[in-house]
Amino acid sequence: MIEDKNPQRTSIAQLGEFGLIDHLTKNFEINQESTLKGIGDDAAVLDFGTKKTVISTDLLIEGVHFDLAYMPLKHLGYKAVVVNLSDICAMNAKPTQITVSVAVSNRFPLEALEELYEGIARAAKAYNVDVIGGDTTSSQKGMIISITALGEADENEIVYRNGAKATDLLVVTGDIGAAYMGLQVLEREKQVFQVNPNSQPDLDAYTYLIERQLKPEARTDIRTLLHALDIQPTAMIDVSDGISSEIMHLCKQSNVGCNLYEDKLPLDPQFISVCEEFNIDSTTIAINGGEDYELLFTIAITDFDKIKGNPNFTIIGHMTEPNEGTHLITRANTKIPLKARGWNALSE
Repeated sequence: MIEDKNPQRTSIAQLGEFGLIDHLTKNFEINQESTLKGIGDDAAVLDFGTKKTVISTDLLIEGVHFDLAYMPLKHLGYKAVVVNLSDICAMNAKPTQITVSVAVSNRFPLEALEELYEGIARAAKAYNVDVIGGDTTSSQKGMIISITALGEADENEIVYRNGAKATDLLVVTGDIGAAYMGLQVLEREKQVFQVNPNSQPDLDAYTYLIERQLKPEARTDIRTLLHALDIQPTAMIDVSDGISSEIMHLCKQSNVGCNLYEDKLPLDPQFISVCEEFNIDSTTIAINGGEDYELLFTIAITDFDKIKGNPNFTIIGHMTEPNEGTHLITRANTKIPLKARGWNALSE
């Protein structure tokens, strides 16, 4: 494919703020009955009737949360939506709407924002959520994205972090650790490219890991699966900062302890292979790496028969009395205190 060395660049300034908003949001459609008014007024208007509204906001900052050296803008837009919808899923709620706010420096032309918003639009369509508003402004340092997600649920459906009991089972969806190793592969290839710009990476052996990093998916399906199994989780959280950190959150807010079993962790074969290539312990990465956006939840032990053998879920441990603490039980049956070593957004 021949690369266009002189791509079209349209200055954002010539559109003005409202012209830019109109341009970027003209193709968003309203699909939810609860959306009475979306973009175009001072505020959106929603009507959830007897439903409860769930709201979550995330901020993504260039150089902290993403690196445009290997993150395509279309993927960034998609991922920015997904990470917010994941928080709604973690409340056992149905995502319905989002607002999108973006701040950019003058190094970004209109075409760059079009790419970003195409990714946002794709995610909105894939998850059937309405884009109902937001804001655009200038930034002195790169790109900043803020998305607020809204969702709905009946009051008796909503799951908090503080409902786990000492005898509950600990369950996770999908597999864990792959997104972190995908990031390590991308960072390695970036360093190789900086040394030799003519070097082209061969990423065929890492496709799953890279997809988990660049294009994660929110587990909107889990709510339906649990309902079909007649299972109501007692506590729930999404795995964004690493499963060790998330377990500590559940334990603290539910006032319980936990035993996590190393031999029960769901690990993808490609993840295990690349950990060996990097000479990194797979268990350490699996419990401390973030951005998996899977769901971690607890269920009553009486629900064991309903969930056992289901390919969507893995029972990885059980909750205990608070005085027993939180531990990792190794394959050698050694008990190691579990510490929160996941992502810390405020670390230097």
